[in-house]
Order: sequence, then structure tokens, then C-alpha cells
Amino acid sequence: MKKSQHISMQGKIVYVVDGSRTPYLKATKPTLAFKAAELAVQAGQALLSRQPFAADTLDEVILGCVMPHVDEANIARIVALRLGCGIHMPAWTVQRNCGSGMQALDCAARNIAAGRADLILAGGVESMSYAPVLLSTQMTSWLADFSRARKLMDKVRCLGSLRPAYLKPVIGLICGLTDPVVGLSMGSTAEILAAKFNISREEMDAYAVGSHLRLASAHDEGRLGEIETIYDNRGNFYDHDQGVRRDSSVEHLSRLKPVFEKPFGSVTAGNSSQITDGAALLILASADAVKQYQLDVIGRIVDCEWAANDPAEMGLGPVHASSLLLQRHQLALNDIDYWELNEAFAAQVIACCRAFADNNYCTQQLGFDAALGEIDSERLNVDGGAISIGHPVGSSGARIVLHLLNVLQQKDAQTGIATQCIGGGQGGAMLLARS
Repeated sequence: MKKSQHISMQGKIVYVVDGSRTPYLKATKPTLAFKAAELAVQAGQALLSRQPFAADTLDEVILGCVMPHVDEANIARIVALRLGCGIHMPAWTVQRNCGSGMQALDCAARNIAAGRADLILAGGVESMSYAPVLLSTQMTSWLADFSRARKLMDKVRCLGSLRPAYLKPVIGLICGLTDPVVGLSMGSTAEILAAKFNISREEMDAYAVGSHLRLASAHDEGRLGEIETIYDNRGNFYDHDQGVRRDSSVEHLSRLKPVFEKPFGSVTAGNSSQITDGAALLILASADAVKQYQLDVIGRIVDCEWAANDPAEMGLGPVHASSLLLQRHQLALNDIDYWELNEAFAAQVIACCRAFADNNYCTQQLGFDAALGEIDSERLNVDGGAISIGHPVGSSGARIVLHLLNVLQQKDAQTGIATQCIGGGQGGAMLLARS
């Protein structure tokens, strides 16, 4: 059996007392989009306004964000100040690719468990609309030469060396979604998993349709109370996730062409997560803070685990991280009431489910004596996931934790695991309990 390489979260109990998120909005051109700090501030204002303590009562603010705008360095500090937490509020930003929001929660939980803090605002945010468009290396080198030219003729000669090819932009989002070590896009890693676990295009599309239908039902039936209405400076309001397609069908999705492995691949825009903007924030508290401020509690963070695996199969990270959590707490797969497994790709979610149930994978890759078992599809991503909701990378880890806590309440259940794959070949998993 594989041994954990990490130390379990120990110490004081860590409670989650409240949380909120923005709707996840389709990425658009920057002139129409919210900046990341704006999203986090609007989510945070609604959240903090209903608390019995002032914003400056918090001990610190921790946010995950992968690619903040150029004027949002240490975005957590910017958000903390704009939320009225005061100039003496420590605030810091973490980056673990798709796991950034969950990493922020883990850091906050560990500080509370260690007795270093009692109240922390933590979560994640991303505005993928503001993903940078960069200059090529040749263009930046040319600009450096031009800036060093002092005489007029030197500048003229430098201008003569400028080539149109230098002006080709470098799209930051494409670079960020490509693994530089193995040279594969995230979508290509999903294609590898589809081949490895014999996942058909029809299965992927059917899973994607289910994600949309579940999200539509959750909106219609009022199960997404964590969403706060937000407003832009043009008088528009946003109160629901924009990515949901109520008319989604396997027939419609089957018409889409593969994006990453043309022309024979199976991963399409329709069975992949959407590029979106959004923020999700939670308030974590110690037992002392809960008692002092008479706070309601929506659940506990019991433990968190991080694991690493082959970057070319990065989508299997949830299996590696979750299995270590189960092992450490002596839990079987079916002891977990509900799961949130971030839907980077339909192929990736299906592959994780098959890996859990595959005797060879569990024994050879995880070091267990046998397969861990099967996850009941009715207990997995019950209200849809990133395929329909979207995946603002710095925010998703916090969103799945917040929503899973709400699911446990709605279903009168006790135990859940929120887990996700992480670009670069990692996985994160957080064990949650209702009481």
C-alpha cells in the first residue's frame, strides 16, 4: 500500500462558516470583462456584509490566482484593502495552477489548526478575459535595442532591422494551458487518458450533456445559493452561470470537431471545461471565533492532500490525492457521501472514475492491494461542473469546496471529498465534514 508523503492536518478544528461566489461568466474582451480583483471584491462584499464581525476583525486574507492583471500584483492584498480590512491586514496570494483556490483554503486551514489565526478569508479568483497577450522574444529584444540607441542614425538602423514576424503576438492563455516539460496541451493529456481507458467520444459527450442538465436543474431549483449577483459599471447585472446550455444534447455535441488532436481526436470544446471568469471566497474560523461571534457553521475542513503524477496524464491527479486521504483516514470509497471532481474534461473525469475501479492501476500506480471501487454517478458532481459552469483556474478549487459543503447540507449528508487535477501533473483533494 502506498504511504503518504505528507503530514495530516492536525491541531484545532477548522470550521467553514460561510462562503459566496460570483456567477461564472464567459470570457470576453477585456473592455467588457471584470478584472479579477473586481470579481473577488464583489463576492467578498456580499459575504462580509452579513457577518456579525467587521472586516478588519479577520486575521488574514489568502487568495489563489494564476494570472492576475499587470496592476494586480499580490491580488489578495488589493482585495483585502478594497474590502475594508484595513491597512494592517496581512494578505497574500498563492499559485498552484488549477489548484490555487484550494491551496489558499489549505493554507488558511493549517494556520487556524496551528493556532496562528482564528478568522481567515480565503478562496480564489480568475479573470481569464485578461489573460495576457505578450510580445515575442524577438520583439522584446528589438525594443531593448531600440531603447539603447541614442543617436538618430542608430535608431534609423534599428528601425530597419524590425521584421513583421516580430509583431506576431504570444497568447498567454495558450502558453499557460500547455505543459512546457512534456510539450502537451491540457487537452492533449485528456486525449491520452481517453486512449488509456478506452473512453469513447459518445461517452464524453454524454457526460458533458449531463453536466449541463444538472446545472440547469440546480439553477431552476434554487440549489446554488452561494452565487451572489454582481454588477458592472454599465448598469448590467449577472446572477447565473453563463455557460449552461439547456438545449445540450449528444446529437449537437457530436457535430463539433476535435480541438487538440485533429482530425482524429475526441476532445472537443463541448466536452471540455469552459474558459470563464469568476471568484469564490470562504470564511474559515476556529472554535473560539465561532463561539465569540456566535457564527453558524456549514462544515469542517478535516484534511487536505496534494499528490503528483505524470504530467502527460495530469488528469489522474485526483485519484492520487484522494487515495492518500482515504488511506490516512481509513475510509473506503463508498464511505464518502458526495464528491466534487473538477471537470477539466469529460474524458478526465471518466478516466478518474475508471482508475479508482481498475485493479491494475490501483495496485501498480497507487500501491494498494486492490481496486478502490466505483464512485456512484449520482453522488458525483450532482449539480454539474466545470464543463457547464466554467473553470476560472484560480477560483475552481474554492468553488468545488464551497459547493460540496452546501450539497452536504442539502442532502443531509456528512462526508465529502472535493478534488481536482492540476496542470503540470498534480492533484489536490480536500476531505470535508458537515459536523
